Amino acid sequence: MLIITRRPGEKLMVGDDVVIEVIEVNGSSVRIGIAAPKSIPVYREEIYSAVKEENTAAASADAAQLPDDLPSSTNT
Repeated sequence: MLIITRRPGEKLMVGDDVVIEVIEVNGSSVRIGIAAPKSIPVYREEIYSAVKEENTAAASADAAQLPDDLPSSTNT
């Protein structure tokens, strides 16, 4: 883990395409801006973790737990 000190307006580069800029520091709160290509998803960690857990739960659900009114995936 890289630990550095940055002031508002200063930036970090992650690879060639991602720029992280310190926008504002207010007490223990830091606002940052992230510029990244659309092909690189950027999420808050708590949102990423919640989505990952939901996807894992959905993938492991057995057919008995699914609603009866789901359309069939077979072609007729």
